[in-house]
Amino acid sequence: MPGITVAVLTNTAGAHLDAYLAGLATTEEVDAVVVADPSGGSEASAKKTLGAKLKSFERDHANALAEHKPTMALVTMEAVQSPPVIQAALEANCHVLAEKPSCVRAEDFEPLARLADMKHRHLSLALANRLLGTVQAARKLIHSGQIGKLFGCELHIVADQTRLKSPTYHQSWFADKARSGGGHLIWLGIHWLDLAMYMTGSKVVEVAGFTGIVGGQPLKAEDSAAMALRFDNGSFGTMTSGYYLDKGYHSHIKIWGSQGWVQLDPHGGEPLQWYSTKDSPPQIKKYEGPADQGSYTPLVKECVRAAMGLTPPPLTAAESLHVLKTVFACYRAAETGHSQRVV
Repeated sequence: MPGITVAVLTNTAGAHLDAYLAGLATTEEVDAVVVADPSGGSEASAKKTLGAKLKSFERDHANALAEHKPTMALVTMEAVQSPPVIQAALEANCHVLAEKPSCVRAEDFEPLARLADMKHRHLSLALANRLLGTVQAARKLIHSGQIGKLFGCELHIVADQTRLKSPTYHQSWFADKARSGGGHLIWLGIHWLDLAMYMTGSKVVEVAGFTGIVGGQPLKAEDSAAMALRFDNGSFGTMTSGYYLDKGYHSHIKIWGSQGWVQLDPHGGEPLQWYSTKDSPPQIKKYEGPADQGSYTPLVKECVRAAMGLTPPPLTAAESLHVLKTVFACYRAAETGHSQRVV
């Protein structure tokens, strides 16, 4: 089967652009890549990384879509700039992989999800952790009933405060809610919210909690969030999401059930361990599969294969929309002091 053409639609400060280009360069199913960047800032890296795969470098997103008719578009730019570019790609009949959060309000993403469904195109947020081997193994354990009826979960993702102290960061779109949609919760916490729903097969339906700036830096988006979650299966969860460390990450996801528990710890310790009273004798077991690489390349490859009709997308438009609605419901809960339903 012949490969496809992919358009990369970006602009100044498109997140993870180098990783996406590297993923496209090594994905065999990609024959050609068109990069469109009005700033021109990514031309050198595109040429270096893609080599002969770079079919064209453009300065206009619309022209790139019209002239080259790509099968798939990869969109990475400031969140506030993303919706019209995603819309243009969908209207050009592209499947879309979009760097999160791709909007500053869920209301701006919702019509994109409807458009994708209407045109039978995939629209996936770039929540790459779904494809980790440990996540797939944990999901299989939970869905097989190994830990029984689900009772609750704890989500914990903490990154470094050090990055927030840079004047360059203070001026970046990540530090301004009007441009980014939010801070730590929508940039990093969103990954863990998505994994909790993906692994359990249950949606968050109500949230409560707090967000704010605890580190004292001159930011316009939160560096800390503490949330309570209610899922549609009747279970509950808590989440800590913040920039607290000097370096690195502290993170885990723990899910308890009537017959055991599962714990992921991707940034230290045991990547995945679990305990089930169904085992005889019950004992803590550890993941012995291949080590996770933490790369965006598997995500790019899966989205390309989905665009070719070879596999389902790693994330549907509906799933992408729901995790965004969950994040923005958390922000509303913090602003109003009242729990918020996710609808």
